[in-house]
Amino acid sequence: MNISLFDYHLPKELIAQEPAAVRDGSRLMVINRDTQEIIHTHFAEIGKYLPSRARFFRNNAAVLKARILGQRPTGGKVECLLLQPAEDASTWWCLLKPGKKILQSMRFAQAGEYQAEVLEMGDNGNYRVRFYPERNESITELSERLGIMPLPPYIERVQEDSRSEKDNERYQTVYADFDKRIAVAAPTAGLHFTPELIASLEANGSSFYDLTLQIGIGTFQPIQAENIKDHKIHREWYEISASALTELKQAKGGARIAVGTTSMRSIEDAMRRIKQDGGSCISPSGNVQAEADIYIYPPADFAAVDAMVTNFHLPRSTLLCLVAAFLSPGSDSGIDWLMELYNEAIANKYRFYSYGDAMLIL
Repeated sequence: MNISLFDYHLPKELIAQEPAAVRDGSRLMVINRDTQEIIHTHFAEIGKYLPSRARFFRNNAAVLKARILGQRPTGGKVECLLLQPAEDASTWWCLLKPGKKILQSMRFAQAGEYQAEVLEMGDNGNYRVRFYPERNESITELSERLGIMPLPPYIERVQEDSRSEKDNERYQTVYADFDKRIAVAAPTAGLHFTPELIASLEANGSSFYDLTLQIGIGTFQPIQAENIKDHKIHREWYEISASALTELKQAKGGARIAVGTTSMRSIEDAMRRIKQDGGSCISPSGNVQAEADIYIYPPADFAAVDAMVTNFHLPRSTLLCLVAAFLSPGSDSGIDWLMELYNEAIANKYRFYSYGDAMLIL
């Protein structure tokens, strides 16, 4: 299956640089897979198109202010992006810019705040870095105090950008659990929900269940292989609570809706593991913790999701493969249909990517 099947041209002006004025003011394309009907509306109206007693499963991971600035001993600037802890709380896997120059000195710092030592270069262009904060604080606390929100590179900002405070608020979901500051990218499908919209949906019979997936930088990595099956998928830690797992197993309790590809990936990975090991991956407390290594592309089937909310994704991405598979489970016909839907979105000036508009696939 050639990667060119998942390619499309997007005019630059449709890459959303800022969120909608209000979260649920973003546009929404509703797709019915049975009838192939398409409806253009706004996210605030999502309740009109939901099946009765819809059950939403959402990723409550909070985004860490993971971009930390520093200097090399020579005075050159350094940008460090925290990815995940390594062997202890003070040692992290990071992306460094400019990496080769940092390797020459093996150190960088921010005066009066921290010292950092580069211990090694990893296999994927990442670096293992040990931090020495000047204050008695964790690396997470240091990053929350000094760091910058790690917006994806297609959202153009400069360090002194006046929109940074707005990004700090709007690049988090309203239900983010700040005890779980572990993501380096937002679960963007969830950015459209407001407390008022959630309350309205609950009042009309919908329910919400939280899970947690540590979104990593691999989310944004395009598929480099010519055949998508040759792509090496990234791994991401997740946890699904006992209550969410119970609801996922009940197919007749109301439509199960994944809010975003990260929620979908967690759910499908957990269900695959439960099927394979007979449930031994479920802890005594009833939850599942694992590293998602599932790679979903056509003609995949889906075990526990009936509908999904998702944004419009980058060309040649694993997220695009997942959505194409969900449009037509068990076949590859969703690929051409997805390209048709994206062309319609472009023709109708939908906004794309993290701060862009959304789809509801029923």
